[in-house]
Amino acid sequence: MGAGHAHKLYRPGHSPVHDLPPHCKLAATFGFVVVVVSTPREAVWAFGLYAVLIAAAAAVARIPAGFLLRRLLIEVPFVAFAVLMPFVAQGERVEFLGMSLSVSGLWGAWNVLAKGTLGVAASVLLASTTELRALLLGLQRLKLPPLLVQIASFMIRYGDVITDELRRMSIARRSRGFEARGIRHWGVLAKTAGALFIRSYERGERVYLAMVSRGYAGSMPVIDEVTATPTEWARASALPLTALAVMLTAVCLMR
Repeated sequence: MGAGHAHKLYRPGHSPVHDLPPHCKLAATFGFVVVVVSTPREAVWAFGLYAVLIAAAAAVARIPAGFLLRRLLIEVPFVAFAVLMPFVAQGERVEFLGMSLSVSGLWGAWNVLAKGTLGVAASVLLASTTELRALLLGLQRLKLPPLLVQIASFMIRYGDVITDELRRMSIARRSRGFEARGIRHWGVLAKTAGALFIRSYERGERVYLAMVSRGYAGSMPVIDEVTATPTEWARASALPLTALAVMLTAVCLMR
């Protein structure tokens, strides 16, 4: 896979969560999200318990609450969408502070906010305790299609390279007195995007030829074979299994 790349979401440290094999954490996160999504939206108390589970996992991982909450800002567009649902949905309506709100829209907004926030929080916790390279190794260990793993690996490796290329092009424009201030400058920005695409495509061809000349035949060699003991699997499964117990209780109580 090559050397790992540091990422702003990752918070280095040593904790029981950090030390778990990456494929265990990936499976646990996926299981937790599936359980959360499968929970009936009317079981409000269950989502509160899920939040407690995430908070407990963050505490065990020694991830500060502020660090986690700041990363949750990525879901702001979904929050904006959810806020609009009570106003545009049809069906029975209720009055609140002089506004007419749809009951189904309120439930839909709650459903999006609760499940979306918990899913994002679980993903942020995973990224905060696992290096990008380790995540790729975990995906490989979970038998994700090798082509997808390779694509993700190249995206991580060369994403910073392309970003630096765009930054140099921006500096070159500014050094020549260019400032994008209106629609009349969109043509220059479009040409910049086109030039960046061509340079990236040409770089990709050179990288591919270099790989082929070094024996690349469609698959990357596995440098580290990540394994997990039954104890580590048990530790990782504590979160999704507890969440599953909460969901089953909620379903039984609603019958």
